This record gives sequence, structure tokens and C-alpha cells, in this order.
Amino acid sequence: MTVTDKNMIQFHLEVLYGVSVKILEKKKERSLMSATKIFGVPLGNSPRCYVAEFGLVPCFLVDACSFLLERAGTVGLFRKPGSLPRIKILRDKLNGGEGCLSTALPYDVATLIKQFCRELPEPLFPSELHASLLEAQGLPRLQDRTEALQLLSCLVPARSASCLHYLFDFLSKVSQRCTENLMTSSNLATIFAPCLLPPPNMTEMSEGRLELRVLVLRTFIENPHLFGVIPKAVKDCMEYMNFYYPGDAAQTRGNKKRHSFKVTRSAKMVSWMQGRSKVKLSAADRSQRTMSEGRPTLRRSFGMETFPSIKLFRTSPDDDLRPSDVSTSADKESCITPKNRIKRDLGHFRRFSKGQTADGSPLLTAVEKLPLWRRRISI
Repeated sequence: MTVTDKNMIQFHLEVLYGVSVKILEKKKERSLMSATKIFGVPLGNSPRCYVAEFGLVPCFLVDACSFLLERAGTVGLFRKPGSLPRIKILRDKLNGGEGCLSTALPYDVATLIKQFCRELPEPLFPSELHASLLEAQGLPRLQDRTEALQLLSCLVPARSASCLHYLFDFLSKVSQRCTENLMTSSNLATIFAPCLLPPPNMTEMSEGRLELRVLVLRTFIENPHLFGVIPKAVKDCMEYMNFYYPGDAAQTRGNKKRHSFKVTRSAKMVSWMQGRSKVKLSAADRSQRTMSEGRPTLRRSFGMETFPSIKLFRTSPDDDLRPSDVSTSADKESCITPKNRIKRDLGHFRRFSKGQTADGSPLLTAVEKLPLWRRRISI
């Protein structure tokens, strides 16, 4: 499951049910020299085998559950403890790679399964999910509780999820024979709560918190087919997001990949952007460039920027331009324009005169008043 899919599940949990989820930290497991040891080692270091519909499951768990499934009618299975001396001998043989379950007693094998789950360095349910599981179990509606727990089961790491799914399926089959063995789903959940959801401190040992743990396991025992299955609505959202966000959003060390929207641009826009110059033009140069392209700027004062030799254009119909209202420009190069361009750009003036200043720069003098003109913009 990708990071995007996990984020989508967390989003549904927080928005729909108000259940917050902590970020699961990926923990490194040390590999042991001996691959035959079973008890007290990380789940990834114990020998595993592939089981259809479940994935990789520890070989010991498969052999023990298959052995007990044939004897599921034993009264008090998992409730009655086995013999400690016999269990110690069985542990030593199993850690040595010897197969000895076929001759063992059902109570001894059931105790070994509980010890296997309890002695794992990390519980099968990650400790970061314990608070979220209890919060989901506290929801008022039964349907909301079941759906929230189903979503949380999808966040369990794949290695632990395969083991839990197989175990819940086995316990469900045992509870179906409760008329023979007197072990209901509630009884089995009470027994396995310290093994799968161990309380981290004395505060979590209260009666109410322990009851929530039992109810969480009871839900999974009664509905093993829902464990690790993503609901269709959430799956559709994942496919939608993966379609618009191609690639994986996993964060690598020193390099963070982030999803971003892709803006589609037309060919006209691309050609326009490629043709843009990186040099910033002055206001006068930009005005001259737009006027030369036939797209005059929407400013009434474009004459002041294009022809700085003209001191003032009076647009009021009551004011006349006088020859005295002129001044020279400091920039000589901006005033040097072709004669035909001057005639074209200033063709709407009724009359103007051309001369030179004392320093030799060209001078344009408006002698008549300009009409007040307006430009309409159509969208």
C-alpha cells in the first residue's frame, strides 16, 4: 500500500468518524544468525510459509492452528492452561527445528500459541494504533464502529496483517463450535487481549479500557472477512487520486517527492511564454513595443511615455495647450523616432509643430487643444 492510499484511509477515519491516527514508524528488525528460533524473535525472523488468501504466515502458527482445528471441540480450549514442564520441552524442540506438535496435547499447543503472540518484540497490532482502535470502538453506532475498525485494520503492516488475518479466521472457526468447547468469541477475545493488545501502563488496566480491547478483538473474530479489506468507497477514492497523482508519494532519505497539480497550457500560451524575454524593459520601451505590434496600451497617458519631449497634453476641453508648456527630455535616444511613426501615432492631433531645443534635441509642441477621447473595452 502506498503512502497516498494510507493518507486516504486516515482522511476517511478523521472526517467520517473523527478517529485520529498516529503516523506509523517503520522499525528496522535485526536479523538473527539462527533462522529456526520461533519464540521471542521478530516476526520477520521466524520461518514463514505462504498460505492462500492470507499471505506469509509463520510456519509454527500454521502447524499449531491446523493441529487444533481438528480438535476444536475440546472443552475450555485456550482457557485451560497446559503443563509447564511439557510446554518447556516443546519450546526447546520447536526452537531447535524439530517437529513435535503431532504428539502434543491440545491444551499445551494452545498455550504455545498464546506465548508466541505475547513474546513478540512488537505486538501484532502496532502500538501506534492501539489508541485509535479504542477510539473507534467507542463510537456510538455499531455500523460506524465496524467500518472504522475495518479501516484501521488496513493500516496494519503487511507482515503483521497476514498473521492476524490467519489467526482471526482460525479463532472464528473455533468459536463456531462453542456448543462443544464452550469458547465463544467473547471468551476468546478476553483471552487474547493481553497477547494482541497489551496495555502499555497501569492507566490502561482499568476495567473500561480492558473491555474496549476485548470488544475490538471480538469484532475481528466475528468478522474475519473484513480484516484488511479496503471498503469500496475508499478504494474508488484511491483509484481517483492515483489517476490524478501518478507515482508514489513515499519520502526517501534526503529527497522528498511531493505530488503537484499539472497545469495544461495551450500551444499559443507555450509559444508566448517561450518568446518572452528575460530582460525587464522600461515603461517607455514596453509602450513602444506594444504600439509597434498594433496593440496600444489602455492608458490615456501613453503619449507621455512614448514622447517624453512633450511636457503636457491637456485633455480638458476648456484648457488650451500653449507653446510655453513644453520642456526638453533628458533621454535623447528615446526621442529619436522615425518620421512616419510620429505622424501615425500623433495623427489624431489637429496641429503640432516640430522644432529643436537649445541642446539640439527634437521638440514637439502642441498648439491646439486635444479632444477628450475614450476607449471602450469589450470582454
